[in-house]
Amino acid sequence: MADMTASASKKTKESKEPVEIKQKITMKELKAQRVLIIGSILFVIYGFIFYYLPLGGWIMAFQDYKARTGLLHSPFVGLAKFKFLFSDATFLRTIINTLGMGILNLVTSFIMAILFAILLNEMKHTGTKKVVQTISYLPHFLSWIIVTGILHDALSSSGIVNEIMMNLHIVDKPYNFFMQPKIFWFIVAFANLWKETGWNAIIYLAAITAIDPALYEAAAIDGAGRWDKIWHITLPGIKPTIMILLLMNVGNVLNAGFEVQYILGNGIVQDWSQTIDIYVLKWGVSQNDFSMGTAAGIFKSVVSIIIIVIANEIAKRSGEERLF
Repeated sequence: MADMTASASKKTKESKEPVEIKQKITMKELKAQRVLIIGSILFVIYGFIFYYLPLGGWIMAFQDYKARTGLLHSPFVGLAKFKFLFSDATFLRTIINTLGMGILNLVTSFIMAILFAILLNEMKHTGTKKVVQTISYLPHFLSWIIVTGILHDALSSSGIVNEIMMNLHIVDKPYNFFMQPKIFWFIVAFANLWKETGWNAIIYLAAITAIDPALYEAAAIDGAGRWDKIWHITLPGIKPTIMILLLMNVGNVLNAGFEVQYILGNGIVQDWSQTIDIYVLKWGVSQNDFSMGTAAGIFKSVVSIIIIVIANEIAKRSGEERLF
């Protein structure tokens, strides 16, 4: 009887243990999936050629690279280019500008995208909601050249903004926005908001639609108002999406932009408008110092990776959603 009990207990334990089923990949399955396999191989090759192979050019940052001598015959200078970077007051000012505009863009665009998605979700009239959505998406498909052109015309001395301000007697004469260094960062943030808010809100709208409608119905029965539903159902429901996108966007803080700053910048606002990307262009192309431009680019990439890792670790320790 004891043996039977032990045997039954052993069988019960064996039944509870996970059974690993190993499937052998056959040639028949490979042939059936050949289109997907070939497509995957092509994407791997593409990624290797255009994303990983160019990283070999990073060696220029440790050389006194000259185009006539080439990558293999340029003299090795170690960290000399990096030492020059961090002793250059212009580069240090460029870092401050890039971080300032990057953080401002991150905060404003991130918050506005969430608010816009919630407002769209709260609109009850379907037709109006679709029209507003379509209008908000359109600027995303415009190039930055067109966006900066529109912005320049709107903020010019004879632009619509100055006309409104003068008609409302806010100012007595046209205000030159592009001659005021301290507001340049806000002009860049506004340009990013106008162009990308509608597009960035798409993923939040998708996350909101995935929330169980029964939760809203139960909250309504309990007497919850519209604000209570947003605060206690909508925001917690899209919290994982918010955290993942926040972690992804934190790594782009140093990607503060290039086109807006380069086109709208001028000599007066140069100390506030120059970013790392413009600095790389200046040294790498204008002054033909590819080593210096590469060193600045490496600094930007390494700092971005460090920021993502730190933000991900903070999210991990806080028990929030994380990237890895």
